[in-house]
Amino acid sequence: MPLARRLPKRGFRNVFRKEIIAINIEKLKGFPAGSVIDEDSLIQAGFVKRKGDGIKILGKGDLDYPLSLRVNMVSRGARSKIEAAGGSIIEVV
Repeated sequence: MPLARRLPKRGFRNVFRKEIIAINIEKLKGFPAGSVIDEDSLIQAGFVKRKGDGIKILGKGDLDYPLSLRVNMVSRGARSKIEAAGGSIIEVV
């Protein structure tokens, strides 16, 4: 019997998957008030190591001052916290 048939088959790698990078609100406190945050500014600040297929902002933590975000996705909790602080969100497709 050939070796390829004798060895166990494991795993599956989806070639169509998207690599979404998740960032919590508490990490955005390093930016000054009123700044515009996008993928390039997150890479320059060191919060994101490399470009992926999108960035999603999650709602862990609090935000005390307004920020403008230009990201791909935002969770409901994060959206409510950002808008309560006076910030704005622009979803980039």
